[in-house]
Order: sequence, then C-alpha cells, then structure tokens
Amino acid sequence: MVAEMKPVGPRRYRESWGRYFEDFTVGDTYEHRPGRTITEADNIWFTLLTMNTHPLHFDNAYAAKSEFGKPLVNSAFTLAVVAGMSVSDISQKAIANLGWNDIRLTAPVFCGDTIYAESEVLEKRESKSRPTQGIVKVRTIGKKADGTVFMSYERTVLVPKRGHAVDDQAGY
Repeated sequence: MVAEMKPVGPRRYRESWGRYFEDFTVGDTYEHRPGRTITEADNIWFTLLTMNTHPLHFDNAYAAKSEFGKPLVNSAFTLAVVAGMSVSDISQKAIANLGWNDIRLTAPVFCGDTIYAESEVLEKRESKSRPTQGIVKVRTIGKKADGTVFMSYERTVLVPKRGHAVDDQAGY
C-alpha cells in the first residue's frame, strides 16, 4: 500500500493512499496485503445477496455429492475480494476502471482458504485526450496461502498524474 501524509495545516496532516500515474513502473509487481480468510457466512451471504441460486455454494448436502465434496466459494465473491485487495496499490486514486479482460478461474476456493493478491504493471501510457491523466494496465492474480493460483485477470485503469487527484484539491 502506498501511503503519504499531506500537510493540511500547522502540525496537521491527512493520510492519502494510492499511486499517481508517475508511481507506476512497467514490470513492477505489488503484493497486496492483508490477505483474507474466506468464511462460510461470506460465501452464503454473497451468493444469496446476488441471487445466485446454484446450490453448490450454499447447500452442504448437494455440494457433498459434487466432485468437490463440499461447497465452493462463489467465484464472483473471490473476484470482488481480490479486486478490493488491489485498490490501495492500483486504483485508490483512479478516475475510472476502463476495462476488465481475460478473467481466468484456475482452481477452486473453499471456505477456510486464506487468499492473497498481487498485481504486475503490464503497460502505462499518457492519456491522449486528458493531459493530467494516464492509463495503466495490470495483471492481478489471486493466490491461496499454499501458493495455488486460483484466479487471474487484466484491468485497465485511468489514473491521475501527481497534483491532479481529487485528494490533491483544496478543501478535500
């Protein structure tokens, strides 16, 4: 996580999180922490909240008869958690997510698994139409505590240049 303290008055500071366009370097990898242990309540609540009616996520008797032998964690939930883990490093200052590509689910996640995430900077370029902003593309992977990669995706983000983020403006 990138954090800095910005002076806002005499002996008074405000924390600011995230990266500016200039802070990204192609080839760098950011390990996002802390991790998250997935609970049964997380999985059931998210699954039912999003109206996913597949019993593999919340019916233990049904899941016991599946090839997994137990409930699977909803992959939309793991995507949301992994993306959330990356925010402080990748998109805390972002103006917008521009796209998500090539989402791959490569291993199951179960309740009780602890997951982590990391992102590699693939590309960056200045915006052609917005001179105070740039475009950054990252590949993010989700890993279980044992190192098993269970997810990967690419995300493109519009990021402000230094001095042009919302939290750089007076009054914020």
